[in-house]
Amino acid sequence: MKISLTRFLAGCSFAAAFLFFVSCSTARRNQQSQQPAVAVTFSADTAYAFCAAQCAFGPRIMNSEAHDQCAQWIAGQFQRYGCRVDLQHADLRGYDGTTLRATNIIARSPQQSPLPRILLCAHWDSRPWADNDPDSANWRKPVMAANDGASGVAVMLEVARLLQQHDSARVAVDFVCFDAEDWGVPQWSDQADADSWALGAQHWAANPAPLRPADYQYAILLDMVGGQGARFYREGFSMQHARAVVEKVWQAAAAAGYASVFPNADGGYVTDDHVPLNEVAHIPTIDIINHYPDCEQSSFGPVWHTVSDGMQHIDRNTLQAVGQTLVQLIYSH
Repeated sequence: MKISLTRFLAGCSFAAAFLFFVSCSTARRNQQSQQPAVAVTFSADTAYAFCAAQCAFGPRIMNSEAHDQCAQWIAGQFQRYGCRVDLQHADLRGYDGTTLRATNIIARSPQQSPLPRILLCAHWDSRPWADNDPDSANWRKPVMAANDGASGVAVMLEVARLLQQHDSARVAVDFVCFDAEDWGVPQWSDQADADSWALGAQHWAANPAPLRPADYQYAILLDMVGGQGARFYREGFSMQHARAVVEKVWQAAAAAGYASVFPNADGGYVTDDHVPLNEVAHIPTIDIINHYPDCEQSSFGPVWHTVSDGMQHIDRNTLQAVGQTLVQLIYSH
């Protein structure tokens, strides 16, 4: 998702990015090789089950019963793993004037030591329209959003579970599940409004209580992190606002054995939840988001914003790569 709200901006400039990264690749490899892999192991099977559990409610579209039930389930899971949970409710205005009953789910770590704090986030709502489906008959049908939404939350829940079990983390981790990310203007509409995406993140960035943005060294957004054959390129706004965080995360990926899944190449600019976190909350935030440079249907992959975004296209290997990268980061910081 991813973000579904995530619309690809023009002017990706691959050549310049490639030349820059090639010039630095040898130094990076030397740095990465010095970071040992951590002993804590991310469970892709558990993350997969968390993803399936969200999808079992059906599409989590705004103002639906499935949406509200899933919110309660997500909050309950974070509480189960020792987090203090706050629900930030807000009535937000969709691009078409619809009042969206949104809920941002905020889960705070019980860790009160002077450890540095970081923030993990993802969106949990489903796209109400499969407007990128190859069959126009599906354009107004809801998306199950197994990858574009549920996968990011699933990875965060598994991280929360591991943090409860293993108390050797080098950072304290808080979580936010953003709502109303995917109510952006559909392709079949004659309107255009970049601000119609990431509504929950926009609201939280302007109203971050009970969290305090100044408490966080940085934040990481997870968007579409379970797709088959996914690769995670360096997203443009992430490099613009938080280059050092990108470097840190990509080094962790290499140390965890997933350098091929996190290539040192530019994937372009994406309008996503991390934009208001950077520009309004002023938290250096990066976006880990899949990019398929050779996919004709969408650079976000063949099932993005289609009725095919279901569990049959979720890959445990991708969940493992992203999850273990985060574990490497958290336990080696």
